[in-house]
Amino acid sequence: MPSPFPGMDPYLEHPDLWPGLHNRLIVRIADLLSAQLGDKYSVSLDVRMYEINDAESVLVGLPDVSVLSKKGQVNTSNSTEYQVAVTEPSTKPITVTLPIPISIREGYLEIQEVATKEVITALEILSPSNKRGGKGREMYLEKREKVLDSFTNFIEIDLLRRGQRMPISNDKNKTHYRILVSRKKQRPRAELYAFNIQNKIPEFPLPLRPEDTEPIIDLQELLTTIYDVGRYDLKIDYSQKPVPELSEKDATWANNLLQQQTLEK
Repeated sequence: MPSPFPGMDPYLEHPDLWPGLHNRLIVRIADLLSAQLGDKYSVSLDVRMYEINDAESVLVGLPDVSVLSKKGQVNTSNSTEYQVAVTEPSTKPITVTLPIPISIREGYLEIQEVATKEVITALEILSPSNKRGGKGREMYLEKREKVLDSFTNFIEIDLLRRGQRMPISNDKNKTHYRILVSRKKQRPRAELYAFNIQNKIPEFPLPLRPEDTEPIIDLQELLTTIYDVGRYDLKIDYSQKPVPELSEKDATWANNLLQQQTLEK
């Protein structure tokens, strides 16, 4: 069954669902572009890695692609700190928690010109760690600044309502979601596609060399396919509130939409 929402489904932002969705979406976009770009360009799915400690992992939420321990196993340790008041020395040990480094992997795409090996366009899908304070955001902003100061085109997709938005001068848009398309020859100007949960996700072009036809990315169609293939209809309980929660106005709209579709069934 398809998602009941006309555009981005806010229930897909749940920390339990977003990591898998992020991964699936990156791969789907890579496959779409590889089929359209021909022999002049190649699409690379790369991974950015960095380490945070348990305390910081609480701030960024669940990992964006995977969270691995140093030994390469999924880390499920509890980051709760035990505070024990000891009034006098004791021969019995007390339980303490050590800050264990956690490796985070974030996937992103690069479109390279085959002949020159030059990166023509970089495409990022923002993750929770990019939009909250800490090492993940710092590293992403550093890379973002380097790309915007280079000759590389840049696409930034933000399908997360929670967290700090990425810097855009004179940005007064208060929409839920946004897609930024920055062509190297037009900077500092860029194209911003801003939309809400009530709207269909707009299609947007992939900037290439000026002489080449730009493929159009239909993110809505890709998400619809992922929703169906991933059977998210079995994973989501629409009787519960989404995480993060919607505003009162948006929640009323969403509840009316869900009730209407329930009646139609």
